[in-house]
Amino acid sequence: MMGRDRAVAGRAWPRPQVGGARRASRGETDAAAGRPSVDLSAAAGDVARPALPVSVPTGPHRHTRGPADAPIVVVEYADFECPYCARTAPVLHELVDVADGAVRLVFRHFPVYDIHPYALTAALAAEVAGAHGQFWEMHDVLFARQDRLGDKFLRAHAAALGIDGELAVGDAAQPYGDAVEADYARGVEQGVRGTPTLFIDGSPYRGRAELAPLRKAVSLSLHRRRRAPWSRG
Repeated sequence: MMGRDRAVAGRAWPRPQVGGARRASRGETDAAAGRPSVDLSAAAGDVARPALPVSVPTGPHRHTRGPADAPIVVVEYADFECPYCARTAPVLHELVDVADGAVRLVFRHFPVYDIHPYALTAALAAEVAGAHGQFWEMHDVLFARQDRLGDKFLRAHAAALGIDGELAVGDAAQPYGDAVEADYARGVEQGVRGTPTLFIDGSPYRGRAELAPLRKAVSLSLHRRRRAPWSRG
């Protein structure tokens, strides 16, 4: 089974506060230490947000790798501060690369904000990069540098990709919260409770996040798709 960082079941996704997250100091309460980067008050969703700088897509297939017509779609729900997700990311990339066009990978955000104070703002920075055509480049950087996800580092990561660093944090990044929230809501509807969570051809994947078992699961899904209707038991 895959290792997972668990989210709190049934809780609504909160909007990140402007200005990023900080590490909680020892001795703070669980409410403060677990969620320093978000406002969980009832009025949090009513705070005025900046006008959208661009049309921000929120569709479920906006971040994909692999052929658009691949017969098998692998959906990953992930959190940029989750160490298990960081280990899974290169495996999924390799899965797409060795599948001979049979697999398309879809990435969706599922920030486990209760234990990962930088997850929300990192997700926003990735969405900003996506708006500049560099989602996967930022995706790879964030997973490779999980020890550097504070605002000053997000600015630097964006700048290294040729994006104005100020666009990746604070007010400028807030409009992209709708896209992250849409992913999170889809995950909750699908029963996601932690990261990474994978679906292969619409079915939850319960195996190890390693190349061999993933290839076997993809092969089984392809076999089921190719069987004639009358041969099904």
